[in-house]
Amino acid sequence: MPHPLRHRTAAVLLAAAPLAPLLLPPAPAAAAPESLEVACTSMDVELAYRLGRDILEAVDAAGSTTAVYVHDRTTGTTCEVNADRRYDSASVVKVTVLGALLLDAQKRGRELTSREKSHAHAMITASSNASTSALWQQLGRARIERFLKAAGMTDTVPGAGGYWGLTQITARDQGRLLDLLTAKNDLLSDDSRAYALKLMGQVIPAQRWGTPAGATATAHLKNGWLPRAAHGWRVHSIGAFAGDGRDYTISVLTQDNAAMSEGVKTIEAVSRAVHRHL
Repeated sequence: MPHPLRHRTAAVLLAAAPLAPLLLPPAPAAAAPESLEVACTSMDVELAYRLGRDILEAVDAAGSTTAVYVHDRTTGTTCEVNADRRYDSASVVKVTVLGALLLDAQKRGRELTSREKSHAHAMITASSNASTSALWQQLGRARIERFLKAAGMTDTVPGAGGYWGLTQITARDQGRLLDLLTAKNDLLSDDSRAYALKLMGQVIPAQRWGTPAGATATAHLKNGWLPRAAHGWRVHSIGAFAGDGRDYTISVLTQDNAAMSEGVKTIEAVSRAVHRHL
């Protein structure tokens, strides 16, 4: 007798498109603050179902307001939860700043200066705010926006008045950024991408929490954390994972955390669910 899930969804895949969405209903909860839904597309229907189910379970169990974007090139799988919701970026925007810096240098036909390399290293590996401010000021809003437009990060809005940590970001746009860094493209050169990933692979041990939780593949990441009066702690983590036939990215954004540790817990629960399947 054919497997019921495979039989039922194979017809949908064939009738709709090679990649057809799999929608899972909200998980039951006694006092959920909002309705949750995960949308997955994949060439592997059973993988999409299992992955979507476990991501939704991890998000639903959290006290955070959470957004997720997962993309696996190997299986052609994408999963999203609230992926277009905007959050204050905190320090994850530093990867965007690095991308804008690299693109600007390419446009000008030059290498990064020793000063720029020093700032970039401190900004990504140790999350230096001073180095980020220096590069943000050097680039200016126009060049940041040029990078965002070229990268297709259309829902990202740079923070006003030099407040780069208040840049508005979405999980989907962060996924687009990671895709840009991890695959050959016409925007960033191979050398620029390799440089960015090298720095993201050298994040100091104290900041290697979040998306690497449960991973066996090599991790390249950047985290961010920011407390504010409204919506509590923003705690975010983006990561790219490769090696041993693996090639996928995870972006998890959270807010409404009473403490930073709550956001970390949510991100790591989602990430373990993803690594378990990918």
